[in-house]
Amino acid sequence: MKTAVSIRDDVFENTERLARRMRKSRSEVYSLALAEYVARHAPEYVTEAYDRICAEIHENADPFVSAAAGRILEHEEW
Repeated sequence: MKTAVSIRDDVFENTERLARRMRKSRSEVYSLALAEYVARHAPEYVTEAYDRICAEIHENADPFVSAAAGRILEHEEW
């Protein structure tokens, strides 16, 4: 989809440099940037990202660290 937007000169120039360095088109850089912005600010995407991170941490959890954390939390007031 094509769209027209107004962008500050400095943002445009920085994007041009980044696109050249990444060997991507300007459109691709803007598209990636907007996708990342939306992912960071849409609550459902933020929750999904946290869920993925927690799942990864759980899969790679050190048994000793998990046990120690559990013992510490047992004595904490919730």
